[in-house]
Amino acid sequence: MAALAAATVPAGPPAWAADDTAAPSALVIAPEAGDWVFRDRAGRRITLRGFNVSGSAKLYENGLLPFRSTADAARSAQAMRDLTGANAIRFLITWEGVQPAPDRIDHAYLDRAAAQIRQFTDRGFHVLLDYHQDLYSAHLFHEDSWYTGDGAPAWVVEGGGYPRESCGICIMWGQNMMTNEAVRAAARDFWNNREIRTPAGPVKVQDAYLAQARAALTHLRQRLAPEQFDAILGVDPFNEPFDGGRDGTGAEWEKTHLMPFYERFRGVMDEAGWSGKPAFVEPLPFWNVGFFEEGGLSQVGRIGTRYVFNSHFYDGARMTIDPRPAGDGTYDDVMNEIRARARDLGTAAFLSEYGNRMSGTGSSRTPWMIRAMYQAQDHGVPGRSWWTDAASGGTVLSSTHWHWDIYSGRHHELMNGNPGKVRTEGDGWNDEDFSVVRTDDSGGVVLRLDRRVLDRLYPAAVAGDVLAFAYEDLARSGFAGEGAQAQWLASPQNMPNVAALTRGRQFGVLVWRSTGSGPTELHLPGSFAPSGTVLVGDLGTHHGLPTSGPVRVALEEGSATARRLVIDRTPPGSLHVALIVNAATDVPADRLAAARAELTAWANSRFGS
Repeated sequence: MAALAAATVPAGPPAWAADDTAAPSALVIAPEAGDWVFRDRAGRRITLRGFNVSGSAKLYENGLLPFRSTADAARSAQAMRDLTGANAIRFLITWEGVQPAPDRIDHAYLDRAAAQIRQFTDRGFHVLLDYHQDLYSAHLFHEDSWYTGDGAPAWVVEGGGYPRESCGICIMWGQNMMTNEAVRAAARDFWNNREIRTPAGPVKVQDAYLAQARAALTHLRQRLAPEQFDAILGVDPFNEPFDGGRDGTGAEWEKTHLMPFYERFRGVMDEAGWSGKPAFVEPLPFWNVGFFEEGGLSQVGRIGTRYVFNSHFYDGARMTIDPRPAGDGTYDDVMNEIRARARDLGTAAFLSEYGNRMSGTGSSRTPWMIRAMYQAQDHGVPGRSWWTDAASGGTVLSSTHWHWDIYSGRHHELMNGNPGKVRTEGDGWNDEDFSVVRTDDSGGVVLRLDRRVLDRLYPAAVAGDVLAFAYEDLARSGFAGEGAQAQWLASPQNMPNVAALTRGRQFGVLVWRSTGSGPTELHLPGSFAPSGTVLVGDLGTHHGLPTSGPVRVALEEGSATARRLVIDRTPPGSLHVALIVNAATDVPADRLAAARAELTAWANSRFGS
C-alpha cells in the first residue's frame, strides 16, 4: 500500500489556493412540506434538470472522458444551454482513467476533466461528478465477447485472476450482472475488499478505490476556481452497484455491504475538502424496473442530508416484452416511489438516469415514453385529474436524462480492443443508442427528439415552497415533430376562461408560497416567444412579457437565446399562482381578467391556509 498511498498526493502546485475548510455548498438540502429539496443560499427551492455527459466516457477513443477536447465540451455545453435550458449535468469519469496503474494517479486525465467541467460551470450549470462503471470493467471481457464493460483498470482485473467470461443466453447487456460469473466474482471481490497482488505490491480492492477517489477529489478541488467548485453538486460514488451474488435479500445486502461503502466514501469526500457537498448514493439498479424489485436502500435507516437518494429508472418491461405505448400518468407510480423512498431516508431525491433507445426494437414509442417520464417528474398524478388532485402531486423531481452524446453515430471504437469489431453506430457501446442529440454534417449539435419533449417549462428557482407544478408540452408521438398530438394536462372545465385559454396550447401552472427570499425563475421554452406568452396569476396579467419590471423575461446565464421568466420577490408567507401560456395570438383583456379570477379562486380553495 505504500506506493498507492504515495500516489494520492497531487502533482505540482494547485491552480487555485484552497484552505482545508470546505466552504458551504451553493445548494443545500432543506425541508419543503414534508419532503426534502435543494435550496440555494437565498433559500430558493431549486429544480435541477439536464443530461448525462456522457456514455462516451466509456470509450477508449475518447480517452475515457465525455469529450475528445475542451472545445467539444464547450460546443456541447453551449448547445445544451441554448436548445434545452438545462441547468445541470452528470459528468462521467472512471476509475481506470484516474488510476491506470496501481502506483500512479493520472493527473493529466483529471486536468482534462476539470477543463471540460469548466465549460459547463462557466455557463451556469451545476455538475454532479459520477464515478461510472458498468459490469465492473472492460478488462473482464475478451476480444470476441458480445459485450463489454467499463470502470476498474486492467491491473485490478489481472490481480483478481477471474475465469473467462460468458453471459450465456443474454438479450441485454445488463444480464451479465446475473449470469456472468467473471463479472459477478469481480463485484464480490470489491464489496468484500479482497486483497489482490499488483506490480506495486498487495492491495485491498475497495481500499485502493477509495484511495484513488481521495486523490482525484483533492486534485479536482485544487484545479477548479472557487466559483467553479461551488457549482459542483457532489459525487456519485459508484454507478449502478450490483452485488455479484449474495445470501439473503437485496435490501439486506445494501445494509451490510453497500451503505458501509458509501459511509467510507463519505469520509473520503470530507478528507478531500468536499464535506459541504452530499454523496449521491444509488441503490441496487433493478429495484424499480418492474422485474426484480429488490433493494432501494429500504433497510438502511435514515441517511440524512449528507447523502442524496440517487435513483435510476428504465422501463424494463417496455424495453423487452411489453408492447404498450406510454401515455398520461404511465410513470406516476414509479416516480412517487422514488419520492417516498427519499422521504423515508430523510433526504432529497435525484433521478440521475432515465431514457429509452432512439433506434431499434420498440424505439417508435420512445418520444412519449420520455414525455411521460418528464410528466411524472413534474407531478405524480395524471394530467387528466391534476386540477382536482394538484395538492397530492408531490415534489418536483430533479434529474439528468441519459444521455447527451455529440458523437452519436460517429464513433470509431474498437470493441474490447478488437480491430475487427469497430463500433460506429449509436453510442458505440454494447449496441446502445440513447443519445438525444447528434452532430450534423455542418458541425452543429441538433436534437434527435422533438424539442418540445426536452426544452421544457420548469421552476428552476422558486422563492419559497412549491405547492404544485404541471406542464403541458404538446409533444408529438414521433421523432422530429412527426406523429400524433394529444393534450395530457386537461383544461379545467369548471374554469371556462382558463380552459379556453389553455386548450390546445402549451402551458404550465406553478403554485408556491413565498418566503420573500429573491426572484422566482422558470425556464421558458424556445417555443414560447416573449411577445406571444401570456402570464395570468394573482400578481396580474400580461400578454407579452417585458424585459424589465417585476415580471420580465431575461436570458439564461451563458446563453444568448434561451430565456427565463423572472418574477421578483414577493411578501413572505403569501400564496401565489402563475399560469404561463404559449398563446401566440391576441387574447382579449376581459378573458385574461376572468381567467385570473378563476385561477386565484382555485388556488385559494386548494392551497389557502
